[in-house]
Amino acid sequence: MPQGKPVTVPDDGLTTRQRRTRPLVMVHTGPGKGKSTAAFGLAMRAWNQGWPIGVFQFVKSAKWRVGEERALRVLGASGEGGPVSWHKMGEGWSWIQRPGSEDDHAADAREGWEQIKRDLAAETYRLYVLDEFTYPVKWGWIDVEDVVAALAARPGNQHVVITGRDAHPRLVETADLVTEMGKVKHPMDAGQKGQKGIEW
Repeated sequence: MPQGKPVTVPDDGLTTRQRRTRPLVMVHTGPGKGKSTAAFGLAMRAWNQGWPIGVFQFVKSAKWRVGEERALRVLGASGEGGPVSWHKMGEGWSWIQRPGSEDDHAADAREGWEQIKRDLAAETYRLYVLDEFTYPVKWGWIDVEDVVAALAARPGNQHVVITGRDAHPRLVETADLVTEMGKVKHPMDAGQKGQKGIEW
């Protein structure tokens, strides 16, 4: 897409402006680092435009204080840009072993998804960040066809970005924009654990 110009112009009956402002479903997937980081960068742009933002974290621990959360909460409360709501859906199921059965975690994920559907129907936010959402879909906790149907039927001008490895093929097919983060090198390959300011 040189100079920001589309390669083709579809014969869809839309004006350039209508096509330009069409709400998007975006998926950040792949084995490389940066999927959530890119989504939160997008949220910063949305905040600057004054859009209401809803962040729904599905896998990172509810007790983990990530830098993006603090930054976006402070920005959202500043009154300068859009408001920000942050929702944590569970206890970090994929990374941290916590008491409770898989059924409990699956139920939490399903309830989180039901809340997102209610918010989509009510047009609560202009940007939804569904962080690590590919995992409960991959594990079968949330039905991918329900997700595809809800995203296709969402009213208004609501953008959705989904992050996580191993995005379901139906999510990839449904999305308007899919970015696969590839890994060339990572410090963890050399035995280095995550560090402040880089991973959180």
